[in-house]
Amino acid sequence: MRPIIEFCSSNMHHGTEKLMKALEANPDYDVVEYGCLGNCGTCYMFPYALVNGEIVEAANAEELEIKIYEKIKEIEAMYEVLGGE
Repeated sequence: MRPIIEFCSSNMHHGTEKLMKALEANPDYDVVEYGCLGNCGTCYMFPYALVNGEIVEAANAEELEIKIYEKIKEIEAMYEVLGGE
């Protein structure tokens, strides 16, 4: 399972660009940047990303990185429970 991590280009003012670039370097992840993800309220207020379509937000980019990895682990665990490889 390759997680899809999506970033909004309008959210980069929160410091998410550095995190996005770091995640892009990992071949186990599909990282995509869009002009808009349609979550304008969240985007304006917090650093955030979508992980397999689920919003992950945090107070700062460093915390967002931790929460993204936690969400990936949660998704992987669920995938295993459901019989994925």
